[in-house]
Amino acid sequence: MNEAELDDMRRVILARLADLTAEDGLGEAGQRTVELDQQAVGRLSRMDALQNQAMAKASGARRHAERTRLNAALARLDEGEFGYCDSCGDGINPKRLALDPAATLCVECARS
Repeated sequence: MNEAELDDMRRVILARLADLTAEDGLGEAGQRTVELDQQAVGRLSRMDALQNQAMAKASGARRHAERTRLNAALARLDEGEFGYCDSCGDGINPKRLALDPAATLCVECARS
């Protein structure tokens, strides 16, 4: 990849990290402790709230994992290792990186 393509990938990664941070702010309310006061809400409402809380926590974990992968991609960019397969060392197809900038394996190694 040339310098312009690497700069584009850095912008894509930074934009996605900013999106994840914004999503974190939106998901904070859903992760709060569920009120279990039977006088305040009924049993089904509490069950719904607990399910919504679990989904919000799972989404938060997914965002955390993606953030970790994207930060690792930024580190590879800084080290000059971005775009190379961790397994075989060959270049990763730029189309694959466009779909997933955090990809660490070429298609062949990912299939294995």
